[in-house]
Amino acid sequence: MRKASLGLLLLFVFAIPWEYSLDLGVPLGNVARIAGLVLLVVAIPAVLLAGRLRTPGPLQWAVLALYLWFCCTYFWTIEPVVTLGKMRAYIQEMMIVWLVWELAENPRHLRWVLRAFVAGSWVLACLTLANFASPGAVASGQTRFVAFDQDPNDVARFLVLGLPFAALLLDSEPRWPWRLLAAGYLPFGLISVLLTASRGGFLAALAALAGCGILLMRSHGRTVLAGIFALPVLAAGLWFTVPHAIFERLATIPQQLAIGDLNERVSIWSVGWHAFARAPVLGSGAGSFVSAAGLPPIDTAHNTVLAILVSGGLCALFLSVAILALAVRSILEMRGSLQVAMATALLVWTVTAMVSTAEESRATWLLFAVIALGGRLAEEGPEQLAKCFSGRARSRRLEVAPVQIA
Repeated sequence: MRKASLGLLLLFVFAIPWEYSLDLGVPLGNVARIAGLVLLVVAIPAVLLAGRLRTPGPLQWAVLALYLWFCCTYFWTIEPVVTLGKMRAYIQEMMIVWLVWELAENPRHLRWVLRAFVAGSWVLACLTLANFASPGAVASGQTRFVAFDQDPNDVARFLVLGLPFAALLLDSEPRWPWRLLAAGYLPFGLISVLLTASRGGFLAALAALAGCGILLMRSHGRTVLAGIFALPVLAAGLWFTVPHAIFERLATIPQQLAIGDLNERVSIWSVGWHAFARAPVLGSGAGSFVSAAGLPPIDTAHNTVLAILVSGGLCALFLSVAILALAVRSILEMRGSLQVAMATALLVWTVTAMVSTAEESRATWLLFAVIALGGRLAEEGPEQLAKCFSGRARSRRLEVAPVQIA
């Protein structure tokens, strides 16, 4: 039954990047929500039948404490109905921190989780490229291209998060089909980020490319240099195929930073800060940012720290900082390419969290889950972890076992 649970976990991870492109409506929800509920139904009996529960690590306890604190805000929230909905949503998102910790037992399982996320990112990239290639989008003068029914900034964030994982798999995969999956995603994922015209996503992509370059330079130096020299050709090709409005929008990044407006986000942050000042310690209740700040219902905080401060106050921020610090500690336990990839992914998340409400995303909690798992595996068996995520040149000298999930 644990094998089935692990398989469902991989399906759940695979669905996360493109979850909002397949929504079946009330009461089922999107594809990731359905996969997560099915996984939970199977995983809980599997754990009970095994008669053991893996001892949670500090990060798991911190995530549980944060969730319980958000639940406590129901007693003083200014939006009881919204807070109750957030309590249900957060447990569906944060549960992945426990599921990955419990079901993934060795470095091979961690690699399968990363494969599943990169494969899901491929789906999101293909949906974005399909939107760009559709006659209707071009004819209507569309300038931002995304997968159906998704927000451009969210799409860019998910796509960028897949880049360091793809670079890690390219560096460590012993079999060419998986290397091809990873190698192909790097250019297609980057192009898809560009098509979203997300300025925050573009800056995060630059950070991701720097980390990917550092990761791959050691064992794929010639490939990295060839990619650098090929960039002008790629840029020229994009110049003639991509609407110039995308480049014009991205070119406003220095201006936005200089003015300090950030597409009117500063105004939102200003009213959000005043909302925090009215309830600085306990917050106004989970999910209450819009009401507390007096914004239209379609708005969001556009900043993870501020959203947490308004919703849960300084107590919630303290727990969130603790989670981030524990993730950094786990990364420091790792070595080699895995450490570079996880550090790059966390840096990418930090950049995007500055202009988005990332605490409400399953991808956020999946990132913390795989970082915590990597830290645990680094403590339990550093040699096995290093062997699994060694460079491709070194992997050839290793005797590769048949591909297994369990």
